[in-house]
Amino acid sequence: MKILAFAGSNSTTSINKELVNYAAAQLTAHEVKVVDLNDYEMPIYSPERQAAGFPQQAVDFHQEIKDADGLIISLAEHNGNFSVALKNILDWVSRIEMPYLKDKKILLLATSPGGYGGGNVLEVGLKTFVHFASGEVVASSTFPSFYDNFKEGTIVNEELKASIDEKIKAFENALVAVEA
Repeated sequence: MKILAFAGSNSTTSINKELVNYAAAQLTAHEVKVVDLNDYEMPIYSPERQAAGFPQQAVDFHQEIKDADGLIISLAEHNGNFSVALKNILDWVSRIEMPYLKDKKILLLATSPGGYGGGNVLEVGLKTFVHFASGEVVASSTFPSFYDNFKEGTIVNEELKASIDEKIKAFENALVAVEA
């Protein structure tokens, strides 16, 4: 199965990129492509800009989604919502095709330095990706206190590791069920 993985952040030091890389690395039986939102930077969406045509980056990101059987997304929380970088990409992609996540299995994660672990943005993500974009979030989780629980590319809190690994396995099982 083909999996597209990305962090909902354009920060070059994103902790969500670290978490999404961890999750992607656990899926060795699948073809996983990790992309960086910085490679899809484009003008802020507006109807007038859309009338002039779609930026190539929007077309390319849309194609990445279409080519994938499943997605792993780790959301960065900016003032309780998506980062502007992700929101802009989703605005453009939704104009190319709506619903843009139809029939896609999704593992949805969020992390932050604090104890809530991106819980606010995870709620926004669940609403957006399921209700508006018609994706199927088969597993989701927050990851609290990132700097205390994640070191050198791995989860050091055993309880949290078991929980995240369980979510990854549920996602993988959903993909295998589709393949069968």
